[in-house]
Amino acid sequence: MPEGDTVFHTATGLRDALAGKTLTRCDIRVPRYATVDLTGQVVDEVLSRGKHLFIRVGPASIHSHLKMEGSWRIGWSGGAPHRIRAVLETADSRATGIDLGVLEVLDRSSDVDAVAHLGPDLLGPDWEPHTAAANLMTDPDRPLAAALLDQRVMAGIGNVYCNELCFVFGRLPTSPVSSLTTPLRVTQRARDMLWLNRSRWNRTTTGDTRRGRQLWVYGRAGEPCRRCGTRIVTDAAGDRVTYWCPDCQS
Repeated sequence: MPEGDTVFHTATGLRDALAGKTLTRCDIRVPRYATVDLTGQVVDEVLSRGKHLFIRVGPASIHSHLKMEGSWRIGWSGGAPHRIRAVLETADSRATGIDLGVLEVLDRSSDVDAVAHLGPDLLGPDWEPHTAAANLMTDPDRPLAAALLDQRVMAGIGNVYCNELCFVFGRLPTSPVSSLTTPLRVTQRARDMLWLNRSRWNRTTTGDTRRGRQLWVYGRAGEPCRRCGTRIVTDAAGDRVTYWCPDCQS
């Protein structure tokens, strides 16, 4: 599931494959931008901002958001054509955007306007835990999970980290934000979790990268809590699936 760490890692791969190279092919398969052709332009940089990606090419910026199913793949040429949204090639590399939730071509000089609403980026140079903590506490009655998933609070947390943070701090996803006694610790732990996973696909929040041991509660419905042995509970009734331990979280 693409979260801030996945997008950061994706940007690193795209940067290694494309940055400093001239495009020999630019195929944007979105009707509004189908006539855009950046062939012959140099890819200057690739950067991530929360869950957003920017590939800056000449005067343009290719902005994408992976949403739930999207990905960028390097050196890949298979798959169903109808799922491909963009193909960027250089003399020795190929990047393919698949099932991208958002894909648009922006004026490079103002591309960051698309993410101006975001809070501090957990993996970015603007990261500021005190600002994120203040944002988190803006609405004390708001459910904790809803606040953590709000990218205006801090950018990069998705449903996996949301559920894991709720467990680590012993709070139900439905608990009000006001139940947190140390919101600054929450934002700092969120940063730590994403930072430690930014360079690998095998995400872990427990510190154990072995298969089946990486996460505390996410995706573990019916399995024993790693702390107390109580069966993990799940609720899929809302917009996002939640997981929690009935004994460790309150």
